[in-house]
Amino acid sequence: MALVKRSLFFYNRVMTKIARLKKRFYFIVAGYFRFFANFALKRWSPRIIAITGSAGKTTMLHMVEFELEKDAHYSHDANSAFGVSFDLLGLKGVRGSKFRWLWLFIAAPIRSLYYKHKETFYVVEIDAERPREASFLAKWLKPEITLWISLGRSHAIQFEQEVKEGKFESLDLAITDEFAKLPENTKCLVFIDGDNELMCRATESIQARVSKFHKADIVKYSVYPTRTEFGTTSTTFRFDSPQPRDLAIQLLMLKDLMKYLKIPLKTDFSGMPLPPGRSSFFYGKNGVKIIDSSYNAHLISMESILAMARSMHASHKWLVIGDIVDEGDIEEEEHKKLADMIAKVNPEEIILIGKRTKAYTAPRLKELGLSPKTTLDPKTALKYIEKHTEGTETIIFKGSQYLEWIIEKLLENPEDAKKLCRREPAAVKRRKNRGLE
Repeated sequence: MALVKRSLFFYNRVMTKIARLKKRFYFIVAGYFRFFANFALKRWSPRIIAITGSAGKTTMLHMVEFELEKDAHYSHDANSAFGVSFDLLGLKGVRGSKFRWLWLFIAAPIRSLYYKHKETFYVVEIDAERPREASFLAKWLKPEITLWISLGRSHAIQFEQEVKEGKFESLDLAITDEFAKLPENTKCLVFIDGDNELMCRATESIQARVSKFHKADIVKYSVYPTRTEFGTTSTTFRFDSPQPRDLAIQLLMLKDLMKYLKIPLKTDFSGMPLPPGRSSFFYGKNGVKIIDSSYNAHLISMESILAMARSMHASHKWLVIGDIVDEGDIEEEEHKKLADMIAKVNPEEIILIGKRTKAYTAPRLKELGLSPKTTLDPKTALKYIEKHTEGTETIIFKGSQYLEWIIEKLLENPEDAKKLCRREPAAVKRRKNRGLE
């Protein structure tokens, strides 16, 4: 028994030190895994297609997967300096248990000796949520093609120090510079949003060929709770879900990507599996229609979904909006801008959940003549929805603050809960600790 206790004590000390090491020396630890993952990458030698941007990356990944199918391996749930290395080694990262780190440290060098994927393409989602994240991956992977689909102030808090230290004049320039590391390290072709001035400026002198795309090239956009249609002068794209107009840029990129790869383009996305919490449609109790976009919460994605809500052919539109997080010093500014976006939708009801929307968004909405309901408790919001809906409403959910729990309680078919975001054990535990079961 004494030996067991000593072993557990030693093991816990090791795991604690590993966790601290990862946090303090993020890129040093990530470099350890990259070193071994590089053996697997070289053994495989795929054609690499990188997808990056402040919002919409995972949806784009799914659309590329819909086109390429089994010809590519896709970095699902792996878009960080650690995640991509684990993905290349065929390993799953840490999901709730810090004890797994020790196993990963041992498994990585062993897997590097023999493991490789077999597909022709590697379609990899790359985030830039902290300084050096995109740079770390770009200089290593050197993709053949990069799809830079969007740019905004996501995870702005991570870049505040760089601005304070004088490295950049603004948060926008700091974030742009990080994302731009991927185009700078791309071998052949870079796709960007040609309507975004910062993206255009950042790619002016790169070696790869730059293709620019414009929303104006989409001449038709029609969105309903259960379907969406985009049209160019020559092509029509169809979805059996509500999709924001901003997806137009990605569809135009996808069309040219397939042309470049000499692969026939599929334009009917009906039945394509959607990533959880990104514009999914569900039937709710008593006929209520639910639009679930509860996965993330920053202003660029808020703007996209609220613009979709404004264009949507639906009566009795309700908005349930949670806080925008990780914005640091600009959170008041961002939440006031959010109010102006909400007002343009002219919804029948507005329910705000969270201390930031209560402090900053609600007062601005009242100045604009609207009367939002505010709460810090998802349970209160759920009770209000259940009491006041009649079955004719279309409710659009966007933001943080456990909105996925509210949606789960409103579902007509409880089995649909499997399609919601944050189903992993750690997220379930967080909701339980909050009293949301």
